[in-house]
Amino acid sequence: MQNSDKNLSIASHNPNEISNYQKLGFGIGFLGLFILALAFFNVTFPNKTLWLVVSITAIFTGIIIYANKTYLSKPEGIQNNGVWFKSLSSKGMLGWITGILLTSFYVTIYWFPKYLGLGENGQANTGIVAFFDPLSLLLNGKAATQWFVYGSLYTIAILGLGYKFILKYRHNKYQLVRTTSVMFFQLGFAFLIPEILEKLNPEKAYFAKDLKNMWPLNYYFFSDWHLTNLLNGGNLGLFMLMFGLAMIFIISPILTYRYGKRWYCSWVCGCGGLAETAGDSFRQLSSKKQSTWKIERWLIHSVLVFSFVMTIAVIFTFLSNNPGMSIITKDQFTIGIVVFLIIFTSFLFAFKRNDLDTDARYTMVSLVAIIVISILMNYFSGNNNILFIDSNKLREWYGFAIGSAFSGVIGVGFYPLLGNRVWCRFGCPMAAILGLQQRLFSKFRITTNGGQCISCGNCSTYCEMGIDVRSYAQKGENIVRSSCVGCGICSAVCPRGVLKLENGSEEGRINSNDILLGNDVNLLDLINRK
Repeated sequence: MQNSDKNLSIASHNPNEISNYQKLGFGIGFLGLFILALAFFNVTFPNKTLWLVVSITAIFTGIIIYANKTYLSKPEGIQNNGVWFKSLSSKGMLGWITGILLTSFYVTIYWFPKYLGLGENGQANTGIVAFFDPLSLLLNGKAATQWFVYGSLYTIAILGLGYKFILKYRHNKYQLVRTTSVMFFQLGFAFLIPEILEKLNPEKAYFAKDLKNMWPLNYYFFSDWHLTNLLNGGNLGLFMLMFGLAMIFIISPILTYRYGKRWYCSWVCGCGGLAETAGDSFRQLSSKKQSTWKIERWLIHSVLVFSFVMTIAVIFTFLSNNPGMSIITKDQFTIGIVVFLIIFTSFLFAFKRNDLDTDARYTMVSLVAIIVISILMNYFSGNNNILFIDSNKLREWYGFAIGSAFSGVIGVGFYPLLGNRVWCRFGCPMAAILGLQQRLFSKFRITTNGGQCISCGNCSTYCEMGIDVRSYAQKGENIVRSSCVGCGICSAVCPRGVLKLENGSEEGRINSNDILLGNDVNLLDLINRK
């Protein structure tokens, strides 16, 4: 008798049962997580080093077994593999549970570390913090903190799930190289090197944090405590200061001009690395609504302005309180900021105003005018806090609202509910400033071949930044969006090769006015200009 439960429809299907090998991999990985959970609940292990090694090894082994069986047993390439039929990846019960657990973990990390076992007032660590003491002592010579635990788990997630990502997208060379890059930078530049530098310089205040994390994402770079530690850190501290400044004013602008913001957001950044690897299962949850796009534009640029104002305030305060530690005075800094803002705004309006939307032009002029007038009023009034705002309070507000609540609690905790690039899309000031450079001063674009597009919608579905890629592809219009991080997934999932990530001449890069929607465009002239 025929099995009546078998669904032969090509429009929907029952989720495939996982194999025994997948169950084995899941079980081994879960065992590693269970050991971490026992440590979290302060279970005492007779040999922490051994059990920590067992836990990490089990997690990696489980991921490898599960990923190998899931992807190597199938042909290369991306299939429409039922992401909307899985509870975890379609805002089902598993998705909500995962989101609640992640959010709770981030709240505990930021504001209640004692519940993780962090020793206070010289007391020894307990719980999961103590569980990571052996690794911390090995790398930096000190007992673990909640941030060391977080950095370790962060790195484990990127490395383990990065391997899974590589197998899933193994048909695309760009994805293989890009993912290997974020794994390398997270392991080396964000985790190992800073910890080892601290061990080699125990007498100096800790300043060697994530080496690839630059302003404005690294919002504390210009804080008084950080600048003081850098300036008192000898040759290494001076190098870190000069390297950080070079990243902001030289390296980043040059690389963004040549390759777009993808060089950082998709190849280097730890936030992007976690989103691409651990958050890959949730990329389709990013809203594509136009209303969401409008909220995105206002919100992310508001965070950028907040970051910029906060940075001006803390630098002014540092120069006021430490006149002997800098080669410039607070008066020179104030005048320099005003001159820079006026020249930069004038340049944009003289050469790039046609590339800015109307609301962006008016918003930029209004904000610059307000900031310049406030700075000048403060300068002539003799107030020690520029913009009439206490810089320490401003920094605390930014650290709480943006640095903690937005980037951590919402940015990662809401992966299963709002998609994997919530922070990058709505709140990251680094993404905002690189996005402006990408839109106005870059060779990068995603070209489209409208004649080959079959409107399957894969590109829009899997765009983690909420861009309706299909609408561009159907018109043959280049995708030049500030929000695009150049992850290339839209191109990887396209069955027709319609989308290509390219670097070329700035001329003709933004071609929204050249789309053949009628008879008002001379096709031969258009082809010759391309």
